[in-house]
Amino acid sequence: MSTVTPSRPVAPKPDAGVRPTTSGHASTSASGTLGHSAAGHTRITARALNRLMEAVAAEALGVAARSVSVDLADDAGRLAVTVRSPLRVVSLAQVTREPGIVARTGGTLLDRATAAQQRIRSLGASLSGSDISTVTVRLTGIDIQPEGRTS
Repeated sequence: MSTVTPSRPVAPKPDAGVRPTTSGHASTSASGTLGHSAAGHTRITARALNRLMEAVAAEALGVAARSVSVDLADDAGRLAVTVRSPLRVVSLAQVTREPGIVARTGGTLLDRATAAQQRIRSLGASLSGSDISTVTVRLTGIDIQPEGRTS
């Protein structure tokens, strides 16, 4: 008596991610599901990639996406990201009343910008499939949280 084993799905190659191209699109080749090969391409427009990175940056910095500006550039086949955004902070009156609030809300401006930079790189790469070379965060102002709201 013989046993028949069904074929397993073929996992995509680790390098089969979305890559930005100089044409303003990111692309990848589609490959195998259930052991079969499917020809084709998936393209992400530059605008869609830009909007994705704006949303990621807004989440990382705690501000509205409409207040974030992102520039994307090709860096030898990798994606260079420049973010311009305000940073959400608590009011000075609240810092005066509760000196420990700075540490509870993520630290100094530099600490929070560095953490946001790392979050933008990891989440942006994860969601887009792009190989991100650099993330530059330029703080353009502050967005003061209303008194009763702390993160």
